[in-house]
Amino acid sequence: MSTKPTTTDLEWTELDQRAVDTVRVLAMDSVQKVGNGHPGTAMSLAPAAYTLFQKVMRHDPADADWTGRDRFVLSAGHSSLTLYIQLYLAGFGLELDDLKAFRTWGSKTPGHPEYGHTVGVETTTGPLGQGVANAVGMAMAARYERGLFDPDTATGESPFDHHIYAIAGDGCLQEGISAEASSMAGHQKLGNLILLWDDNHISIEGDTETAISEDTMKRYEAYGWHVQRVEPKENGDLDPAALYAAIQEAKAVTDRPSFIAMRSIIAWPAPHAQNTEAAHGSALGDEEVAATKRVLGFDPEQSFEVSAEVLAHTREALDRGREAKATWEKGFAAWRTQQPERAAEFDRIAAGELPAGWEEKLPVFEAGKGVATRAASGKVLQALGAVIPELWGGSADLAGSNNTTIDKTSSFLPADNPLPEANPYGRTIHYGIREHSMAAEMNGIALHGNTRIYGGTFLVFSDYMRNAVRLSALMHLPVTYVWTHDSVGLGEDGPTHQPVEHVASLRAIPGLNVVRPADANETAIAWREILRRYTKVFGKGAPHGLALTRQGVPTYEPNEDAAKGGYVLFEAEGGKPEVVLIGTGSEVQLAVEAREQLQAAGVPTRVVSMPSVEWFDEQEQGYRDSVLPPSVKARVAVEAGIGLTWHRFVGDAGRIVSLEHFGASADGKVLFREFGFTAEAVAAAARAVLDSLNGIATAQR
Repeated sequence: MSTKPTTTDLEWTELDQRAVDTVRVLAMDSVQKVGNGHPGTAMSLAPAAYTLFQKVMRHDPADADWTGRDRFVLSAGHSSLTLYIQLYLAGFGLELDDLKAFRTWGSKTPGHPEYGHTVGVETTTGPLGQGVANAVGMAMAARYERGLFDPDTATGESPFDHHIYAIAGDGCLQEGISAEASSMAGHQKLGNLILLWDDNHISIEGDTETAISEDTMKRYEAYGWHVQRVEPKENGDLDPAALYAAIQEAKAVTDRPSFIAMRSIIAWPAPHAQNTEAAHGSALGDEEVAATKRVLGFDPEQSFEVSAEVLAHTREALDRGREAKATWEKGFAAWRTQQPERAAEFDRIAAGELPAGWEEKLPVFEAGKGVATRAASGKVLQALGAVIPELWGGSADLAGSNNTTIDKTSSFLPADNPLPEANPYGRTIHYGIREHSMAAEMNGIALHGNTRIYGGTFLVFSDYMRNAVRLSALMHLPVTYVWTHDSVGLGEDGPTHQPVEHVASLRAIPGLNVVRPADANETAIAWREILRRYTKVFGKGAPHGLALTRQGVPTYEPNEDAAKGGYVLFEAEGGKPEVVLIGTGSEVQLAVEAREQLQAAGVPTRVVSMPSVEWFDEQEQGYRDSVLPPSVKARVAVEAGIGLTWHRFVGDAGRIVSLEHFGASADGKVLFREFGFTAEAVAAAARAVLDSLNGIATAQR
């Protein structure tokens, strides 16, 4: 077969074209074998994906986590075969049997790409649009990383310069999250980001004219992106030469993100299925698969046909990757020699270690003083910011309320931004009023590596973020959400801003650790524990959500056991505890005051502060029993939200002081009184439990 290039700008041979057509055959056969999936987009995108993986991107299939690599995000995750087949052809570790096992139990090729499950998959993309925001976050992280390690080298000459490539479909760009993220990328002038739009005009319900008529390219121009259109060949197929030229032009634009619109025909060149909604999410059928193979010059009687010549050709990506990495390593070695202090920082950060003595910088708050936990969190961040340069973050336009400004003199903004604190490598991120994309961008930042990220908003707006938070947990990413104004205690803003169901709802997400500290010292210990728990090892990291008060709360003496999620804050006096009061967040003070009333009445009472149910559940049974003795059935839990969390802790005999309805607009203290969040109410619940248990005991006698 000829290997003579067919274009002057791109080395594209007949063997390359055969490889692209092989991709289409594998996409059809993989879906046909399992009986479900999304073949059409993988078929039409074959030239684009192949061009990226074989002709454009800097990567080493033998070292998928290489620091110097370009990143690829398939935002249109339903077309997972677009990625899997390229990983197979390039030699990332997938083999033909993995494609044959597509979407089946235990396979490396699940229905949507999953980070940590399949080598070469940079992020878990399922819900549409999340990947666009992930890619924006990666581009932000790449710029911040460069500022940490090599801020002065000319653009394109640093070992930390690389590109983020993403493919998005019509559905991705219709989701609001992509609009938020794309606006952010344009504002930040992320010249290292290149987004390819698969403009195939088809979604599940048919032609996209049913739902959308805007000029997407003008929209991206308005965002401040560099925009190009790649026209297809006369036969309707994507033109790799035109796409390659557009990518090269995009790479040369360093002051803006780039948007490349690729007009494609879904399921091309299937004779009857192309350009139909059925090809989006259904197997083509045996007859259509056979007919398409004939069009492409493949044997319709064979399945998963890959010639040795094609595979040998595409696996040359391993040789190119090895050479690219070796070249990069020479530059990296030179950088290490020239900048030994920054190289030492890189080694520490890449190893997931924190600077020596960082814990000594944590503030300790005076007992007895009233401090809002959001304010305590802000003091912790400012203290740690001075010694942990990789820690950065901000807020969705609520920094003054969330107390998330780590450095008031340094804002992550492009150099030509008019604000005096603007710094392309700044510490404080201004996410704007974009909670949807903020969370997904944080995921992208964490996935990129070499930084530690946090982001804040009001707890009630965590609903906007929920899908991305769920994906944080699914990917085990060490991101930290700072959610303030955590109950009706925030006051006059009223029920639209007062979280009621949110804490319990967030606790329901597997793998998310929710931390609702009782006071300033618990807040500092919580931050310390969150940073300690960071790890680069997949499967052991976890996202954390801090739920913090607007209002001041009493400060208690610090107790290291707060890091265990639950501990004895005040022990019973005058004998073994007859009742245990469990509090969290701002309601711990109510349990403390109720204890005083009960003790005065001769009832030995223990107060347990439980800032994190998830951390407590991790402890050995012996420790948990020492905090909540099984013999003590009289238990009361108090939290200013729905009581869903607490039934398993109080048992059938216990009671929960909770809020099972929305709030109201009034001062927070008034609301606590009117809604029954008082020490008297907690003490009364304890007496009722004791009376009930005593009545049962008397009846049993």
